[in-house]
Amino acid sequence: MQARHKGWANGLTAVVLFGGSMPATRLAITGLAPLLLTSARALIAGLLGCALLALGRQPLPRGRQWRALAIVAGGCVLGFPLLSALALQHISATRSLVFTGLLPLSTASFAVLRGKERPSPAFWAFAALGAAAVAGFALARSSGGSLAGDALMLLAVAVCGLGYAEGAVLTRALGGWQVICWALVLCLPAALIGTLLLRPATGLAAIGWASWAGLAYVSIISMLVGFIFWYRGLDLGGIASVGQLQLLQPFVGLVLAGLVLGEAVSPATLPVMALVAASALGARRFA
Repeated sequence: MQARHKGWANGLTAVVLFGGSMPATRLAITGLAPLLLTSARALIAGLLGCALLALGRQPLPRGRQWRALAIVAGGCVLGFPLLSALALQHISATRSLVFTGLLPLSTASFAVLRGKERPSPAFWAFAALGAAAVAGFALARSSGGSLAGDALMLLAVAVCGLGYAEGAVLTRALGGWQVICWALVLCLPAALIGTLLLRPATGLAAIGWASWAGLAYVSIISMLVGFIFWYRGLDLGGIASVGQLQLLQPFVGLVLAGLVLGEAVSPATLPVMALVAASALGARRFA
């Protein structure tokens, strides 16, 4: 039981950190193209991850672990960041949060396929209720929809859920921070080449401070620090159970979008958040 409590504590910390990802990405793409942003954030986080592995004298992964790391890298390091950045060219940060509310269902689904977990029917009922509450609330207050943007976010949620589940399973063998660091190292060559080829012709001086701030956040917090807490939480508390905490992530993002981007936050946020929290607790009870 103590391990599950620690799992939820780690998961909640990660959700708060991840909550700033979409507003920070929105800031970053004001001065950085999506492909450049994806490469640069992976390069920065990869260099930090490489340093952590070297300092910790971590042994190389073996055999099939590399395949699992490639799935984590494709879903979490490259797939979600690129697809969400492309989506944010078409939709607002607020609307993108509609889709992050679907991440718990995506993660739980892949937990069944990859993590061999078997949540009860009651769990799925609570998970669906929470996802519906998040999506309904966000859709009711969002505008400026785009078929391309929405489709990109749906795809981003799918690949991210797979990366979360695969990384959580691998954490049992390698450790949480080691998983994300090795996944980042796998992407280093492509990230370096992409950053060099896609760097702006006008020079770095043309990039505004807001873009630099957004890049720093998504590189260090979203891409590295948040995952250290997240994978440890999924491992200790269960992939499907702790994954439901991401139902709270859109609300963290809404608050930050209001503070950073000036997007209005509805007074209805608190009662809906209470319903979502109740759904997450119910899902945890029956996971």
